[in-house]
Amino acid sequence: MAAGASGEAVRRAVDARGVARVEIARERVRNALDEATIKELAGAFAALARDPAVRVLVVTGRGPAFCAGADLRWMRRSAGMSVEENVRDSEQFASMLEALAEFPCPTIAQVQGAAYGGGLGLVAAADIAVAAASARFALSEVRLGLEPAMIAPYVAGAIGPREFRQRALTGSPFGADEALRLGLVSQVTDDEGLAAAVDVLVTELLKGGPEAQRHIKDLTRSIAGRVRDGALRTELATRISMRRAGREGQEGAAAFLERRAPDWMA
Repeated sequence: MAAGASGEAVRRAVDARGVARVEIARERVRNALDEATIKELAGAFAALARDPAVRVLVVTGRGPAFCAGADLRWMRRSAGMSVEENVRDSEQFASMLEALAEFPCPTIAQVQGAAYGGGLGLVAAADIAVAAASARFALSEVRLGLEPAMIAPYVAGAIGPREFRQRALTGSPFGADEALRLGLVSQVTDDEGLAAAVDVLVTELLKGGPEAQRHIKDLTRSIAGRVRDGALRTELATRISMRRAGREGQEGAAAFLERRAPDWMA
């Protein structure tokens, strides 16, 4: 894997296939988030989003935990801050999650161990999540007298508002099989097979047209909550027509008819 720019808390790299990995590297504190880590994550997502070589992004944590939520020292500092300072702090976290949620290429959360609070938000903001059997999830904020405000749109979007409400009100941890049932993760594997399972998924994603994948992510956002009316029908017809007439669509059709791999798999 080719080395990429890395900070003290976050490591990133891109391999020859265009697979980027962003790893939270704070194993000593179970990859808990503080303001510096959030800033580094936001910077990594922004830099990789601008890199035309990137095809897939995998987000993970070093060691036995994915991300245990907020760093306790950061929480102590925020308790002494003004409301205005806390708003700025929270908006930085929101911007980081948004950068992951709107990343132009497919994103995968590779989850092992604890994914609590903000860590659960990272899982929900990714397109796809694969969890080890050891993974544990919780909207733990309520047990600290807080609410999971910044991650709410992503988690509620992944599991539905009623399940979100129950999990947020109790703060009770739940396991990987329950996360699968809720739709928070798409696959559960044994701990030893987690990396291999993610790589199988990456291989499948690399078979898709990169331009089409970018447009599919935009399509998903565009149709959310929309009424199926004439305006939407026209918009969708225009979308598919542009893809059919575009270079990638024509290459995909030609490759299928000629029984060969398309050029983006070369």
